[in-house]
Amino acid sequence: MGQKYRIAMLVSGLVVSIAGYHYLRIFNSWDAAYTLQNGSYVFSGQPFNDAYRYVDWLLTVPLLLLETVAVLALPAVQGRSLIWRMVIASALMIALGYPGEVGSLTARFWWGLASTVPFVYILWLLWGELGRAAARQTPEVQLYSRNMKLLLLLSWGVYPIAYALPMLGITGAGAVVSVQVGYTIADVLAKPIFGLLAYAIAITKTRQDLGLTADDDLISVPAGVTGLNPSAAD
Repeated sequence: MGQKYRIAMLVSGLVVSIAGYHYLRIFNSWDAAYTLQNGSYVFSGQPFNDAYRYVDWLLTVPLLLLETVAVLALPAVQGRSLIWRMVIASALMIALGYPGEVGSLTARFWWGLASTVPFVYILWLLWGELGRAAARQTPEVQLYSRNMKLLLLLSWGVYPIAYALPMLGITGAGAVVSVQVGYTIADVLAKPIFGLLAYAIAITKTRQDLGLTADDDLISVPAGVTGLNPSAAD
């Protein structure tokens, strides 16, 4: 794989590692919050800690956006500007959503609404500036890039739906379970599956830089062969 795409793969590995740790903590907190009595689970008196999930998002969502920009190997000035704006917006999106998660239904509505503003801004950047940058790539990379953006939209779209469930009249144990299942489905889509798409883009762009076709064996390319872009050689 080309050197300039390896940072995206390292970030992808970091994202799933952070998520794996926090999911272990989420599992432990969930296990402590409920106990089995007479064949059914009841509240143990120890509250389930949703902060683990929000800390995870505060770390991994900016990294996911960094991964998106890094795998396209944009020019340094353009890439840095885009990354900083996305990172700041994503941090605001997560931070604004947490008070609503642990507050009343009224607080959930207003904080959720506030969190939507940076969310829409991130989507605007993805389909605007990042979309224009991806348009200069090969058709295959454009397809992968479009799929990455659609996957982000799909997975991130699950979060506000799950977030809004208690405001839609779903209460009690059903609301708690539904929210957590929704968040988990979105996390699986947005982290490991997103990482696989980023890997596909990195491999495709490496072949492009080396002047290889899809039938060429990338592993067997001699170290001295640099193709069209010497900095991309493995």
